[in-house]
Amino acid sequence: MERADLADLTAFMAVADERSFTRAAARLGTSQSALSQAVRRLETRLAVSLLTRTTRSVAPTEAGERLLDGLRPALDQIDSEISALSELRDTPSGTVRITAGRHAAKTVLMPALRSLVRKYPDIKVELSADSSLRDIVADRFDAGVRLGEQLAADMIAVRIGPDLRMLAVGSPDYFARYGSPQTPHDLTRHNCVNIRFPTVGGLYVWEFEKDGQELHVRVDGQFVLNDMELVVEAARAGCGLAYVLESEAQALIAAGELVTVLEDWTPPFAGYHLYYPSRRQTSPAFKAVIDALRYREPR
Repeated sequence: MERADLADLTAFMAVADERSFTRAAARLGTSQSALSQAVRRLETRLAVSLLTRTTRSVAPTEAGERLLDGLRPALDQIDSEISALSELRDTPSGTVRITAGRHAAKTVLMPALRSLVRKYPDIKVELSADSSLRDIVADRFDAGVRLGEQLAADMIAVRIGPDLRMLAVGSPDYFARYGSPQTPHDLTRHNCVNIRFPTVGGLYVWEFEKDGQELHVRVDGQFVLNDMELVVEAARAGCGLAYVLESEAQALIAAGELVTVLEDWTPPFAGYHLYYPSRRQTSPAFKAVIDALRYREPR
Protein backbone atom coordinates (compact mmCIF):
# COMPACT_ATOMS: atom_id res chain seq x y z
CA MET A 1 0.00 0.00 0.00
CA GLU A 2 1.34 3.41 -0.95
CA ARG A 3 1.49 6.29 1.51
CA ALA A 4 -1.14 8.17 -0.52
CA ASP A 5 -3.55 5.27 0.01
CA LEU A 6 -3.28 5.62 3.79
CA ALA A 7 -3.98 9.36 3.56
CA ASP A 8 -7.06 8.76 1.40
CA LEU A 9 -8.29 6.02 3.75
CA THR A 10 -7.92 8.41 6.68
CA ALA A 11 -9.87 11.07 4.79
CA PHE A 12 -12.67 8.61 3.96
CA MET A 13 -12.90 7.42 7.56
CA ALA A 14 -13.14 10.99 8.88
CA VAL A 15 -15.96 11.86 6.48
CA ALA A 16 -17.80 8.64 7.29
CA ASP A 17 -17.46 9.22 11.05
CA GLU A 18 -18.55 12.85 10.90
CA ARG A 19 -21.25 12.28 8.23
CA SER A 20 -20.09 15.61 6.82
CA PHE A 21 -17.24 16.87 4.63
CA THR A 22 -17.33 20.20 6.51
CA ARG A 23 -16.89 18.67 9.98
CA ALA A 24 -14.33 16.16 8.72
CA ALA A 25 -12.28 18.94 7.14
CA ALA A 26 -12.31 20.88 10.41
CA ARG A 27 -11.28 17.76 12.32
CA LEU A 28 -8.35 17.01 9.99
CA GLY A 29 -7.34 20.63 9.48
CA THR A 30 -7.76 20.56 5.71
CA SER A 31 -10.20 21.80 3.06
CA GLN A 32 -13.48 20.24 1.95
CA SER A 33 -12.26 20.11 -1.65
CA ALA A 34 -9.11 18.21 -0.63
CA LEU A 35 -11.22 15.65 1.25
CA SER A 36 -13.61 15.29 -1.66
CA GLN A 37 -10.71 14.66 -4.05
CA ALA A 38 -9.20 12.10 -1.66
CA VAL A 39 -12.45 10.15 -1.40
CA ARG A 40 -12.96 10.25 -5.19
CA ARG A 41 -9.41 8.94 -5.74
CA LEU A 42 -10.06 6.10 -3.33
CA GLU A 43 -13.39 5.21 -4.95
CA THR A 44 -11.75 5.27 -8.39
CA ARG A 45 -8.93 2.95 -7.30
CA LEU A 46 -11.36 0.54 -5.63
CA ALA A 47 -13.93 0.85 -8.43
CA VAL A 48 -16.76 1.06 -5.90
CA SER A 49 -18.83 3.82 -4.32
CA LEU A 50 -18.00 4.29 -0.63
CA LEU A 51 -20.24 7.24 0.30
CA THR A 52 -23.80 8.24 -0.50
CA ARG A 53 -23.93 12.01 -0.88
CA THR A 54 -27.02 14.20 -0.73
CA THR A 55 -27.41 17.96 -0.32
CA ARG A 56 -28.01 17.45 3.42
CA SER A 57 -26.00 14.43 4.50
CA VAL A 58 -23.24 11.94 3.78
CA ALA A 59 -23.44 8.26 4.73
CA PRO A 60 -21.35 5.15 3.98
CA THR A 61 -22.64 2.72 1.37
CA GLU A 62 -22.67 -1.01 2.11
CA ALA A 63 -19.17 -1.23 0.66
CA GLY A 64 -18.14 1.78 2.73
CA GLU A 65 -19.44 0.18 5.93
CA ARG A 66 -17.50 -2.99 5.16
CA LEU A 67 -14.31 -1.00 4.58
CA LEU A 68 -14.85 0.93 7.82
CA ASP A 69 -15.21 -2.29 9.82
CA GLY A 70 -11.81 -3.39 8.58
CA LEU A 71 -10.15 -0.01 8.89
CA ARG A 72 -11.04 0.86 12.47
CA PRO A 73 -8.95 -1.79 14.28
CA ALA A 74 -5.94 -1.12 12.05
CA LEU A 75 -6.03 2.68 12.40
CA ASP A 76 -6.77 2.43 16.12
CA GLN A 77 -3.65 0.29 16.48
CA ILE A 78 -1.62 2.89 14.56
CA ASP A 79 -2.97 5.65 16.83
CA SER A 80 -2.05 3.61 19.91
CA GLU A 81 1.50 3.01 18.68
CA ILE A 82 1.99 6.70 17.88
CA SER A 83 0.56 7.72 21.25
CA ALA A 84 2.86 5.26 23.00
CA LEU A 85 5.88 7.08 21.55
CA SER A 86 5.02 10.08 23.72
CA GLU A 87 6.20 8.02 26.70
CA LEU A 88 9.71 8.70 25.44
CA ARG A 89 9.15 12.45 25.75
CA ASP A 90 9.82 14.46 28.88
CA THR A 91 6.21 15.66 29.02
CA PRO A 92 2.91 14.11 27.78
CA SER A 93 1.69 15.23 24.38
CA GLY A 94 -1.11 14.53 21.95
CA THR A 95 -4.80 15.19 21.43
CA VAL A 96 -7.54 13.82 23.70
CA ARG A 97 -11.15 13.93 22.41
CA ILE A 98 -14.00 13.95 24.96
CA THR A 99 -17.77 14.21 24.56
CA ALA A 100 -19.92 15.47 27.43
CA GLY A 101 -23.18 17.23 28.20
CA ARG A 102 -23.05 20.99 28.55
CA HIS A 103 -23.58 20.99 32.31
CA ALA A 104 -20.73 18.52 32.90
CA ALA A 105 -18.49 20.38 30.46
CA LYS A 106 -19.12 23.71 32.16
CA THR A 107 -19.06 22.68 35.82
CA VAL A 108 -16.55 19.81 35.91
CA LEU A 109 -14.42 19.46 32.80
CA MET A 110 -13.45 23.01 31.89
CA PRO A 111 -12.28 24.04 35.40
CA ALA A 112 -9.95 21.02 35.54
CA LEU A 113 -8.84 21.07 31.91
CA ARG A 114 -7.87 24.76 32.02
CA SER A 115 -5.27 23.91 34.65
CA LEU A 116 -4.16 20.80 32.76
CA VAL A 117 -3.32 22.57 29.49
CA ARG A 118 -1.36 25.23 31.36
CA LYS A 119 0.69 22.49 33.03
CA TYR A 120 1.19 20.45 29.83
CA PRO A 121 1.47 22.77 26.79
CA ASP A 122 1.88 19.80 24.40
CA ILE A 123 -1.52 18.31 25.31
CA LYS A 124 -4.51 19.34 23.21
CA VAL A 125 -8.10 18.70 24.31
CA GLU A 126 -11.05 18.57 21.92
CA LEU A 127 -14.24 18.83 23.97
CA SER A 128 -17.58 18.26 22.24
CA ALA A 129 -20.37 19.64 24.46
CA ASP A 130 -23.84 18.39 23.59
CA SER A 131 -26.69 16.54 25.26
CA SER A 132 -26.77 13.46 23.04
CA LEU A 133 -25.32 10.17 24.25
CA ARG A 134 -22.63 9.72 21.61
CA ASP A 135 -21.11 6.37 20.73
CA ILE A 136 -17.53 7.13 21.70
CA VAL A 137 -16.11 4.17 19.77
CA ALA A 138 -17.97 4.84 16.51
CA ASP A 139 -17.41 8.61 16.76
CA ARG A 140 -13.72 8.11 17.65
CA PHE A 141 -13.76 9.89 20.98
CA ASP A 142 -11.21 8.88 23.58
CA ALA A 143 -13.76 9.19 26.38
CA GLY A 144 -17.22 10.40 27.28
CA VAL A 145 -18.98 11.70 30.37
CA ARG A 146 -22.20 10.29 31.79
CA LEU A 147 -23.94 9.91 35.11
CA GLY A 148 -22.82 6.89 37.10
CA GLU A 149 -26.15 5.10 36.67
CA GLN A 150 -25.96 5.31 32.85
CA LEU A 151 -22.63 3.54 32.30
CA ALA A 152 -22.28 0.39 30.21
CA ALA A 153 -20.75 -2.69 31.82
CA ASP A 154 -17.89 -2.96 29.31
CA MET A 155 -16.57 0.52 30.09
CA ILE A 156 -13.99 1.69 32.60
CA ALA A 157 -15.47 4.50 34.68
CA VAL A 158 -13.65 7.15 36.68
CA ARG A 159 -15.64 9.38 38.99
CA ILE A 160 -14.99 13.04 38.16
CA GLY A 161 -17.62 14.91 40.18
CA PRO A 162 -19.61 14.89 43.43
CA ASP A 163 -23.08 13.45 43.89
CA LEU A 164 -25.81 15.49 42.23
CA ARG A 165 -29.35 16.31 43.26
CA MET A 166 -32.51 17.34 41.44
CA LEU A 167 -34.86 19.91 42.99
CA ALA A 168 -38.46 20.86 42.28
CA VAL A 169 -38.61 24.66 42.26
CA GLY A 170 -41.01 27.49 41.60
CA SER A 171 -41.23 31.23 42.09
CA PRO A 172 -42.73 32.77 45.27
CA ASP A 173 -45.41 34.35 43.07
CA TYR A 174 -46.40 30.97 41.62
CA PHE A 175 -46.78 29.40 45.05
CA ALA A 176 -48.76 32.41 46.31
CA ARG A 177 -51.25 31.88 43.47
CA TYR A 178 -51.46 28.10 43.29
CA GLY A 179 -50.10 26.70 46.54
CA SER A 180 -47.34 24.11 47.04
CA PRO A 181 -47.45 20.39 46.20
CA GLN A 182 -47.20 18.21 49.30
CA THR A 183 -46.37 14.97 47.47
CA PRO A 184 -45.12 14.21 43.94
CA HIS A 185 -48.64 13.06 43.03
CA ASP A 186 -49.83 16.68 43.50
CA LEU A 187 -47.65 17.77 40.57
CA THR A 188 -50.26 16.48 38.12
CA ARG A 189 -52.48 19.37 39.23
CA HIS A 190 -49.78 21.99 38.67
CA ASN A 191 -48.47 23.85 35.63
CA CYS A 192 -45.00 22.32 35.14
CA VAL A 193 -42.20 23.17 32.73
CA ASN A 194 -41.39 20.06 30.71
CA ILE A 195 -37.98 19.30 29.24
CA ARG A 196 -37.27 17.26 26.14
CA PHE A 197 -33.85 15.64 26.00
CA PRO A 198 -32.43 14.83 22.53
CA THR A 199 -31.08 11.52 23.89
CA VAL A 200 -34.53 10.03 24.37
CA GLY A 201 -36.78 12.26 22.27
CA GLY A 202 -39.71 12.07 24.67
CA LEU A 203 -40.45 14.31 27.64
CA TYR A 204 -38.43 13.78 30.79
CA VAL A 205 -40.37 11.94 33.50
CA TRP A 206 -39.73 13.50 36.91
CA GLU A 207 -38.09 10.93 39.21
CA PHE A 208 -38.54 10.94 42.99
CA GLU A 209 -37.53 8.64 45.82
CA LYS A 210 -38.31 8.44 49.53
CA ASP A 211 -37.61 5.66 52.04
CA GLY A 212 -36.71 3.29 49.21
CA GLN A 213 -39.91 4.05 47.29
CA GLU A 214 -39.36 5.27 43.73
CA LEU A 215 -42.00 7.38 42.04
CA HIS A 216 -42.07 8.59 38.42
CA VAL A 217 -44.44 11.43 37.57
CA ARG A 218 -45.44 12.59 34.08
CA VAL A 219 -46.17 16.30 34.39
CA ASP A 220 -47.94 18.71 32.08
CA GLY A 221 -47.72 22.43 31.47
CA GLN A 222 -47.58 25.22 28.93
CA PHE A 223 -43.84 25.06 28.23
CA VAL A 224 -41.71 22.29 26.70
CA LEU A 225 -38.03 23.29 26.52
CA ASN A 226 -34.78 21.54 25.62
CA ASP A 227 -32.33 23.74 27.53
CA MET A 228 -31.91 23.67 31.30
CA GLU A 229 -31.10 27.38 31.57
CA LEU A 230 -34.37 28.18 29.82
CA VAL A 231 -36.22 25.84 32.18
CA VAL A 232 -34.78 27.66 35.21
CA GLU A 233 -35.66 31.04 33.70
CA ALA A 234 -39.26 29.92 33.02
CA ALA A 235 -39.63 28.85 36.65
CA ARG A 236 -38.11 32.11 37.89
CA ALA A 237 -40.62 34.04 35.75
CA GLY A 238 -43.53 32.21 37.39
CA CYS A 239 -44.45 30.15 34.33
CA GLY A 240 -44.66 26.93 36.33
CA LEU A 241 -42.76 24.46 38.47
CA ALA A 242 -39.47 23.04 37.21
CA TYR A 243 -37.30 20.04 38.06
CA VAL A 244 -33.65 21.01 37.75
CA LEU A 245 -30.17 20.20 38.99
CA GLU A 246 -29.51 21.89 42.32
CA SER A 247 -26.42 23.66 40.99
CA GLU A 248 -28.45 25.23 38.16
CA ALA A 249 -30.85 26.92 40.59
CA GLN A 250 -28.62 27.51 43.64
CA ALA A 251 -28.01 31.21 43.08
CA LEU A 252 -31.70 31.99 42.50
CA ILE A 253 -32.71 29.93 45.56
CA ALA A 254 -30.22 31.85 47.70
CA ALA A 255 -31.58 35.14 46.32
CA GLY A 256 -35.16 34.11 47.15
CA GLU A 257 -36.25 34.15 43.50
CA LEU A 258 -36.92 30.40 43.54
CA VAL A 259 -38.33 28.23 46.31
CA THR A 260 -37.82 24.47 46.64
CA VAL A 261 -40.55 21.92 47.37
CA LEU A 262 -40.63 18.14 47.93
CA GLU A 263 -37.03 18.14 49.17
CA ASP A 264 -37.56 14.94 51.16
CA TRP A 265 -38.34 13.21 47.85
CA THR A 266 -35.09 14.23 46.10
CA PRO A 267 -32.04 12.42 47.54
CA PRO A 268 -28.57 12.77 45.93
CA PHE A 269 -27.54 10.38 43.17
CA ALA A 270 -24.27 9.30 41.51
CA GLY A 271 -22.63 12.20 39.70
CA TYR A 272 -20.53 12.46 36.54
CA HIS A 273 -18.07 9.76 35.48
CA LEU A 274 -15.51 9.74 32.69
CA TYR A 275 -15.80 6.47 30.78
CA TYR A 276 -13.78 4.76 28.06
CA PRO A 277 -13.49 1.25 26.54
CA SER A 278 -11.78 -1.30 28.75
CA ARG A 279 -9.61 -2.39 25.81
CA ARG A 280 -8.25 1.11 25.25
CA GLN A 281 -4.50 1.60 25.68
CA THR A 282 -4.07 4.75 27.75
CA SER A 283 -1.45 7.19 26.47
CA PRO A 284 0.47 9.49 28.84
CA ALA A 285 -1.69 12.41 27.64
CA PHE A 286 -4.89 10.49 28.37
CA LYS A 287 -3.56 9.41 31.77
CA ALA A 288 -2.84 13.07 32.57
CA VAL A 289 -6.42 14.00 31.62
CA ILE A 290 -7.82 11.23 33.84
CA ASP A 291 -5.70 12.35 36.77
CA ALA A 292 -6.74 15.99 36.33
CA LEU A 293 -10.44 15.08 36.22
CA ARG A 294 -10.49 12.40 38.94
CA TYR A 295 -12.83 13.44 41.76
CA ARG A 296 -11.30 13.81 45.20
CA GLU A 297 -13.53 14.10 48.26
CA PRO A 298 -13.16 17.51 49.96
CA ARG A 299 -11.23 17.36 53.21
